[in-house]
Amino acid sequence: MLLRFLWAGLMAGLLAGVPTAAIQYVTTTPLILHAEAYEHADPAGHAALSGGENHLGGQIIPAGFILAHSAAPEAGADANWAPNDGLERTLYTSVATIITTIGYAFMLLAAMFLAGDKISPRTGLLWGLAGFAATGLAPALGLGPELPGAASAGLISRQIWWITTAVLTAGGLWMILRISSALAICIGVVLMAVPHLIGAPHPALLTSAVPSELAANFAASSLVLHAILWVLAGISVGFMWQRGERQADL
Repeated sequence: MLLRFLWAGLMAGLLAGVPTAAIQYVTTTPLILHAEAYEHADPAGHAALSGGENHLGGQIIPAGFILAHSAAPEAGADANWAPNDGLERTLYTSVATIITTIGYAFMLLAAMFLAGDKISPRTGLLWGLAGFAATGLAPALGLGPELPGAASAGLISRQIWWITTAVLTAGGLWMILRISSALAICIGVVLMAVPHLIGAPHPALLTSAVPSELAANFAASSLVLHAILWVLAGISVGFMWQRGERQADL
């Protein structure tokens, strides 16, 4: 059973992670690349960027899609290691996306197993949608996906709020969808509302070097990509688990 669990989670994560990384490569990546140009350009360069030219500090940005974001080090400063732009950077970020998807697959598989649900592509899809609601949709109501250079509050406060929101939303969905009594539904609604009543942390001054149209496009694309990741992971988990069952019956 343990080997089947590990095999199904790993293969499902790979099955969902590879197309997710490919979609990421052609959707959010160009937006990150464009935002980095605004982030690193001097004020005079912003006008050129707005005119459609991809300049960065007086240099033309190489063509191609870049997935991972890494800030340019200041002159004379010791730079932390980062993958080189181009293929290496794309490879590292794609691998990170696939590993994340494998983690999601194991989470979904464990949740369905502990809940006693029949593991199938249909139940995997439903659990995947719930995972997206808890970790993507609900947190985005307070903290939308951000591009490099966007104004943001402190990292620790944002992480605490995000984790709290995801956990309370997951708990609320469990109360509403699994227990479903009148009291449980009321408790679930309260749990899901608490982080939004408290409010997400935001900077005192909302300034950004990134155009609002670019930021809005990235936020929408990131949410769609996040939903695709969870849905593909859920369906893949159900498919691989059932395949393992059929092989075990042979």
